[in-house]
Formats: sequence, C-alpha cells, structure tokens
Amino acid sequence: MAIPAPNHPCWTRLANGGMSKLKTQHLGTQLLAKRIERSSDPLDAKVRDIQAFFTKWERALPAEVQQLTIV
Repeated sequence: MAIPAPNHPCWTRLANGGMSKLKTQHLGTQLLAKRIERSSDPLDAKVRDIQAFFTKWERALPAEVQQLTIV
C-alpha cells in the first residue's frame, strides 16, 4: 500500500492523537507517537513530521502504512 497523499485527512487525524491508536512493534514509530503526543508544535508541523517519517520508512513498515487511513 502506498503512502496517502499529503492532503489526505488521515494526517490530521494522526497528528490529533491518532498516532497512539497505531498497532506497532517498531520502536521508532512508538517514539514518534509519544513525541507527537507531547509536542506543543502547531498541527501542520506535526503533520509534516508524521508524513516525513512514514515516507522514509514506507518499505520497512508495511503494516503501519496500511493502518494510516484506518486510524
């Protein structure tokens, strides 16, 4: 499954708390979820961070990428 388009609403949902709903054993993804959850950065900055992470790790995280539009 491919990464959703940058304007897809899933990115906003993930930045607004959806990261904690992802089922993952990948430590990097877990750390990103905690960092986003605790961050006081603006929403668009969180969205950019999440998009960049999953774009970089797309091939290594197929199960997590598949969950992006579901969460």
